[in-house]
Amino acid sequence: MSQTDQLMQVSVPTVVSTLWRQGFKNTLLFGPAPLNPQAVKFVGRAVTVRTVAVREDLLAAQQSGERANLQAESVAIMAAGDVLVVGMGGETRTAFMGDVMTTHLLAKGAAGVVLDGAVSDAAAISEIPLPVFCVGNAATPLTSHRLVVELNCAIDCAGVPVLPGDIIMGDPNGVVAIPAHMASEIAEICVEREVLEEFVLEKVRGGAPLAGTYPPDDETLAEFRDWRRERGR
Repeated sequence: MSQTDQLMQVSVPTVVSTLWRQGFKNTLLFGPAPLNPQAVKFVGRAVTVRTVAVREDLLAAQQSGERANLQAESVAIMAAGDVLVVGMGGETRTAFMGDVMTTHLLAKGAAGVVLDGAVSDAAAISEIPLPVFCVGNAATPLTSHRLVVELNCAIDCAGVPVLPGDIIMGDPNGVVAIPAHMASEIAEICVEREVLEEFVLEKVRGGAPLAGTYPPDDETLAEFRDWRRERGR
């Protein structure tokens, strides 16, 4: 089973708590929420976009063609399975993208989009089957308040550091950024934890007390091993 398949089987809270135990305390992006309730779960590699507050000389250079339009380039470099992660500093008075750009990313096979800012025409995007997590809806173009200044660099998105190539995962619980070098290990641990929690939930539904069941003590873990052997898990 691939790393992506493993992560698609587990939940964001499981991943966040597993990373916490491994010493990574700041991985959950607070704020970004899904626009389409039918397109929420995703896993993919981060393509990062750094924006800053707009400055007139930089904007003029971009409008004259002296400076590259990195907003357009960020979409051009996206590949199938990538997640576009945009750091907007929480700015919700301007939109990074609308339904046309979202549709284009869907056609390219992008896994999802995460930004700590706004999109344009959230109503239309909510009908597109691409996971898009954001914090607002604005009709004004990006250059009214922000400029893209760098691609595939370390960024801050919703208070979490994201590096290019990090594994970004989203589900109805939120979005987590998994450091790339930890992803394989975290995926394997989380799959194992989900199996254990399935067993624990079964016991709790049957009336077992929390004490000794969750977290599981040695007796419960022994029962779990027997349960797992019986089910070929």
